[in-house]
Amino acid sequence: MKEAIELLKKHDLLKIIDDELDIYLEIPHIAYIEVKTENSKAILFTNVVDRKNNKKFDIPVLMNVFCNEKAVKLFIGDGDIIGKEIESLLKMKPPKTFSEKLSTFGKLFALKNTIPKKNKGKGECQQVIKLGADAKLSDLPILTTWEQDGGPFITMGQVYTTSLNGELKNLGMYRLQVYEDNTLGLHWQIHKDSNHFFHEYKKAGKKMPVSIGIGGDPMYIWCGQAPLPIGVFELMLYGFVKNKNAQLVKSITNDIYVPKDNDFIIEGFVDPSKIRIEGPFGDHTGYYTLEEEYPFMEITAITSKTKPTFLATVVGKPPLEDKYMGHATERIFLPLLKTTAPDLIDYYMPENGVFHNLIMAKIKTFYPGHASQMMHAFWGVGQMSFVKHAIFVNDDAPLLTNHQEIIKHILNRINIDDMLISKGVIDALDHSSPKFAVGGKLGLDCTGDEIEELGITLLDDEVLLSKMQNISSEIKALKQYFLDTKNPITVISVEKTRNQKYLFEELKPLFEHIKILIIVDSAKNDVTNEYMLVWRVCNNIDSNRDLFIDGHTMCLDATDKNAYDNFKRRWPDDVDCTKEVIESLRERKIIDVSDEFIKKFYL
Repeated sequence: MKEAIELLKKHDLLKIIDDELDIYLEIPHIAYIEVKTENSKAILFTNVVDRKNNKKFDIPVLMNVFCNEKAVKLFIGDGDIIGKEIESLLKMKPPKTFSEKLSTFGKLFALKNTIPKKNKGKGECQQVIKLGADAKLSDLPILTTWEQDGGPFITMGQVYTTSLNGELKNLGMYRLQVYEDNTLGLHWQIHKDSNHFFHEYKKAGKKMPVSIGIGGDPMYIWCGQAPLPIGVFELMLYGFVKNKNAQLVKSITNDIYVPKDNDFIIEGFVDPSKIRIEGPFGDHTGYYTLEEEYPFMEITAITSKTKPTFLATVVGKPPLEDKYMGHATERIFLPLLKTTAPDLIDYYMPENGVFHNLIMAKIKTFYPGHASQMMHAFWGVGQMSFVKHAIFVNDDAPLLTNHQEIIKHILNRINIDDMLISKGVIDALDHSSPKFAVGGKLGLDCTGDEIEELGITLLDDEVLLSKMQNISSEIKALKQYFLDTKNPITVISVEKTRNQKYLFEELKPLFEHIKILIIVDSAKNDVTNEYMLVWRVCNNIDSNRDLFIDGHTMCLDATDKNAYDNFKRRWPDDVDCTKEVIESLRERKIIDVSDEFIKKFYL
């Protein structure tokens, strides 16, 4: 961690804040704002306090370590280059010439570094050892990020687990809720390896060992969230990328091996017969995930370096650290995805689509229905199975990251007859589906030629808004986008008093002016804010319920769902900064943030 801090300093990627700041809301709010700025930096907080408990820490807090693309390359490397190395291994053929044999031997010999090395004795992470009652979570500067959070959460914890027979190892990155000084909630979701191990221990009636690392090489964090196949230990990826073995030592009170250079290790056991309510938590979707039952661990030891640094992140509305980590993941794992979808050329998951909510993919199209086949392949592959909305284009499409051009390309090819509406597993964090972890899937096949002009008559925003308001007083604002395409988008905000299907029906006389209609709530949304509209729509719709079609007009209802929609689950609140905290930080000149910035990112 100290090497990481020095590397950030060397490349002018670190801010050091010496002002006294609280682990409750203040520190995470500062980091949340910083990572949204154009030239964001990591922040080292050196004067950390817990005012609620009148406590001062001698442990600094580092946040936003993956603050931008440059930082990601410093700690992980160039994603495209690493991806090509993986691709060369996947395409390796038996060598024919002597030089080919040497090249093949070199590649295979380098793979020895993928196997983590178990060291004897103790590591730097065990210079200070606290056992039993002395192992207190309150001695760590664990942050409470959002006002409605169920308590303090560890947000950069590396969770190390092993299968019951000891053959499989796993490193995962999950949020961890502090209950009491010796109890930590484990938010491992139904599709995670740790959860599979948990059920093995539960069936055997045995306690499950868990060790949690904090700090150390930032690469551990990225490995913990990498979408590797089940059964592949994530620290093998560390060895492959770094070309050196991860160095491990055994935990003090259980048999889990952890990186020797972690700043903290929290050790303990999970009793599989016990669960506890976890949450709420302001999550990376930009919404609170609600209370659910999850396992928890009883802490047996906390070990650390003599002078550790506490690493944390902040999640909420985009853009955040996961933007930069996610883009590296895309590049590196493209070759692995191609093994299941060989006609895939490229893919892109925009951060304001919250990654799993929206994917754009470029393929080499060979026959009718090819894109639909690829959609089914995506929805059946590992973490890709959680994608809600998939848009496929042909290999002649613009760069997927060229937002304006690729959107125009897509809108010129959307044909309602080529849409695929399905149902399947979705992320457990999704709040919009009628059922937990199961919801609608929407696929758009935009691989064909431009569609024919369908002859709608375009109107100015003011004229169209006036006509709509003559039909319904619910409609408060309107903005049209991409009027130069075959499928212009009309966004309206409403003061919702009923199911929006009724409004859609009432607006039929105006369908000669509308191709794609999107409805959002007026209280929370600005129809002129394109970036946050993508975030809202991708979060709030379930295609089985919120997609309305009449002829050549399509409507997406992205309003919050409630009793009008026969929605039985509790709809969560947006993750919002606490205004009083923002104003206090402004007055103390710790942050310099404008009202326009607050409005732009829905802070």
